[in-house]
Amino acid sequence: MNTLIHICCANCATYPINTFKERGIDFTGFWYNPNIHPLTEYGLRLEALTALQNKWNFKVIYENRYELEIFLKMVLNTEGNRCEKCYKMRLEDTAKKAKSLSYQSFTTTLLYSIYQKFDVIIDTGRELSEKYNIEFYEEDFRIGWNKGIELSKSLSLYRQKYCGCIFSEMERYAKKMKVTYDDFSY
Repeated sequence: MNTLIHICCANCATYPINTFKERGIDFTGFWYNPNIHPLTEYGLRLEALTALQNKWNFKVIYENRYELEIFLKMVLNTEGNRCEKCYKMRLEDTAKKAKSLSYQSFTTTLLYSIYQKFDVIIDTGRELSEKYNIEFYEEDFRIGWNKGIELSKSLSLYRQKYCGCIFSEMERYAKKMKVTYDDFSY
């Protein structure tokens, strides 16, 4: 089976990619993350993926489009469903790319993070699988959370402090800084 793996960041990619390599599963990484803010953070995450790619020698397709305005328009006023919209945006691009390049399946490293909405990601992947007639590779990579952290530290990869979008950055740092903000239903 050949699989196109959406990669949200190098840290979340370490465990799933290591697992695929150990199992002998043919895969290609896919970088498409218009949600990451600010642009300097986007650059740091992109550099970290390139470093991982060079160290582990695997193929990556880079859709290096910084479409922050499209992302923001899509997630504003979504009644608290911004993550779901973000997952769909990135996974839909992955499914379409996988289908157009004749991959047998697609998946995402978002399935590794204990901070993501696993069931929503699975449902989104299944929905897109049906829509584009391509298999969605489902696996709970969260079981390798600690191993992935060890791998990323041993590789000296850049370790981000928040999910990626401006809203997750605000939520993380507002708590740390003890700043209040209106929860205005994104």
